Amino acid sequence: MTDRYASFVQSAAGRALVKRLGLPDPPRLRRYHPGDPLLPGPALLGAATGGRLADPVAKILTAAGVELRDTGTTGPQDRFGALVYDASGITDSTQLRQLYDFFHPQARSVLPSGRVIVLGTPPRECATPREATAQRALEGLVRSIGKEFGRGSTAQLVYVTRAEGGTGTSLESTLRFLLSGRSAYVSGQVIRVGAGAASAPADWDRPLDGQVVLVTGAARGIGAALATVLARDGAKVVALDIPAAGDALAAVANGIGGTALQLDLTAPDAPTRLADHLAGRHGRVDVVVHNAGITRDKTLGRMDADRWDQVVDVNLSSQERINDVLLERELIPAGGRIIGVSSIAGIAGNRGQTNYATSKAGVIGLVDALAPALRDRDISVNAVAPGFIETRLTARIPLVVREAGRRMNSLAQGGLPVDVAETIGWLAWPASGAVSGNVVRVCGQSLLGA
Repeated sequence: MTDRYASFVQSAAGRALVKRLGLPDPPRLRRYHPGDPLLPGPALLGAATGGRLADPVAKILTAAGVELRDTGTTGPQDRFGALVYDASGITDSTQLRQLYDFFHPQARSVLPSGRVIVLGTPPRECATPREATAQRALEGLVRSIGKEFGRGSTAQLVYVTRAEGGTGTSLESTLRFLLSGRSAYVSGQVIRVGAGAASAPADWDRPLDGQVVLVTGAARGIGAALATVLARDGAKVVALDIPAAGDALAAVANGIGGTALQLDLTAPDAPTRLADHLAGRHGRVDVVVHNAGITRDKTLGRMDADRWDQVVDVNLSSQERINDVLLERELIPAGGRIIGVSSIAGIAGNRGQTNYATSKAGVIGLVDALAPALRDRDISVNAVAPGFIETRLTARIPLVVREAGRRMNSLAQGGLPVDVAETIGWLAWPASGAVSGNVVRVCGQSLLGA
């Protein structure tokens, strides 16, 4: 679906009108292409007094080919692809002034589609209430920067555990994702990096080499983009959808060199049939992406029971049944990934979608419950929560509502299916084993939700 307004404002006439009338100005976002450098310019790296993360971050970025600068070697004309700040040394609210001292002089120095990353300590791991208070304050800083810097720039907060394994390779995948064009539509997020096992790939352009990945709902839209991106990154993709979507599903699978599986996930024998297929063809499944979902919209007072039951069953209950069987039969090995697709509707709610919002909030609950339960098996569990994504479903939304959905975020535009796919791809990487229990919104920092 084409965003005609965004296309218009890229023209000379459009830019003049936008400036004169103060209309939303959607920037052209930097998206990922294999072989791209991580950043369009150097990164400025700073640290609060006593920070523990600046040195390992410097090593990661240097090895990744990023040119690093520090505040002692910059001038007023310098421009940066990223501002990266280690705030882990801040242990009291009075020390928050160090954030101002770093970011204030650089507020206009970030290149278009630049990146801002602040690193801190999870408040629950802080030694004192004052330290926890100061570290929690970082969220307000990052979300405000995401709304202020503009021109397609994004801002994220990464809480890194104190435990051994919270740096090095455990942090590298997250830094690479957030700095690259893969994170074009992700902003204002808080990501927690723990102490899980992580292994760097031989080739960061193919971080899923040799991985068997299941994608449900793969025939169209986000699911088709998922299958394409994961295959591009080296995965062997099992693309699943209902029999009615068989032709479209076959086209997706053939286009990426994957395999197609026609299966109704709500059928009583679906989990067993799926497990048998994966065991017989591949012997395992390294990554399970629960993307299949439906909508049956009505206000609650006018909604019949079938609409409620169908949505909850497809969007949530089927995921639980599949997980149960795959885990019981140990088809998801150590180092495996379970990734669900939630929605900002599951965070903020949505009129006319009580069934959908309930099911998508349940996906977040699934992450909260399973992530700690599967930690000892070295299986990570995460979810993404898309906002307004340009698909055939959003194309059906009435014009005024559709335009509001597009513009009500810090990037003033809808996202693309590939933006969701790239985020799920990062969570699927073997190098992302320390990232678990997260729900990452892919919404351009929507004004809706937390």
